[in-house]
Amino acid sequence: MTHHNGAVTSDVVLRDVDAGYGETLALENISLDVPGGSLVAVVGPNGAGKSTLLKLIAGLLKPWQGEIQVLGGAPGEHAHHVAYVPPAAMVDWAFPVTVSQVVMMGRYPLLGPWRRPGRDDATATERALERMGMANLRDRQIGALSGGQRRRVFLARAMAADAQLFLLDEPVTAIDPVTQDDIMDVLGEEAAAGRTVIASTHDLACAAECFQRVVAVNRTIVADGPSSIALDAEVLARAYGGHLLRLDGGRVLVDDAHHHDEPPAHERHFHEGGRGT
Repeated sequence: MTHHNGAVTSDVVLRDVDAGYGETLALENISLDVPGGSLVAVVGPNGAGKSTLLKLIAGLLKPWQGEIQVLGGAPGEHAHHVAYVPPAAMVDWAFPVTVSQVVMMGRYPLLGPWRRPGRDDATATERALERMGMANLRDRQIGALSGGQRRRVFLARAMAADAQLFLLDEPVTAIDPVTQDDIMDVLGEEAAAGRTVIASTHDLACAAECFQRVVAVNRTIVADGPSSIALDAEVLARAYGGHLLRLDGGRVLVDDAHHHDEPPAHERHFHEGGRGT
């Protein structure tokens, strides 16, 4: 987003935010400022609040206190300009839907309540499928895809939404290196075009190599700076504490990469009513 005078403003602002689930505090004293065109990695251990932070920005979770502004309004106010991609573990892969139908879902928030998808929506869907290398699988059932293919489809859905802000929960976890590189290339292109990308990751090497900025979270923001801090020993000690780090083929990964910081969700993320999912 830009001011009328051309100055870049922040797409996401959090001020003194606390949030949690039930009686359990998940994040406290969070202040963050993300200008348009940023490519930001959120790192930290299991239970640190990474997913909670993305949900707050997406408007899927209300803060206990503090202020959040997203694209110049309250969270959820500009949902049709926000694409939230949940972690793979949160998706019902048995849902009977094809690849192209999932990608078309990215267009729904733009349609309004009564309009059916038209030629523009079909074109945007096809372009997104081509961009993510999934056009040849457009009629495949979503559940028949590999993990990497599923991540490509969900990113294609976000691309079809023509969003200004992308919120991605573990977009490159547990996928093949080629898919990881392709996804990061696309996210880099989006940021270069002035869109804002905020993604959580357990892959610290990817955070250091592929992002511009790293925010390290452990219930609060323990570090925020250029991507090189993802491999800084002092930052890692503050962020991960007693959590083990392990090397996997030369990449630094966290031992708990397949867990998330909130309680099990009751919803499954195919229809996130008007949230631009």
